[in-house]
Amino acid sequence: MKKQLQITVNGEPRQALVEPYYSLLDTLRDELHLTGTKKGCDEGDCGACTVLLNGKPVCSCLVLAHSAHDAEVTTIEGLANGLELHPVQQAFVERGGLQCGFCTPGLILSTVGFLESGEEPTEENIKHALGGNLCRCTGYTKVIEAVVAASRWNRDSQGTE
Repeated sequence: MKKQLQITVNGEPRQALVEPYYSLLDTLRDELHLTGTKKGCDEGDCGACTVLLNGKPVCSCLVLAHSAHDAEVTTIEGLANGLELHPVQQAFVERGGLQCGFCTPGLILSTVGFLESGEEPTEENIKHALGGNLCRCTGYTKVIEAVVAASRWNRDSQGTE
């Protein structure tokens, strides 16, 4: 039996009737029509479905929708400000951190979560933060370069060294 779900997605309060077994991923894609979050393995192994749940990166395929009741979710659709890309999105474009684009939303949201955590953006920490995201196209070098570039912007925007 479907139950009412209340959730804030990309800053907008949303409601949907969903089955108790629906994942957050399926709810975002099928009920709320936000298809930027990609369905890859459906087992939490690839990271394509990564979203921010209350500011933390999670594989949305592993989260039951109702466990996110009254929570805040950020998807790839919620990062840009109109036509102005989020700095992490811009860094991925400028540094060539994407190719086919399937894994890109998950990588970008994992990066945003990592940078907002305040952890030092060393190459080792970046690799650890993105360890749950699989990409079959880039070889990760350009992805890491994009994260480093975005971390510089993040540091500069906060006025820290």
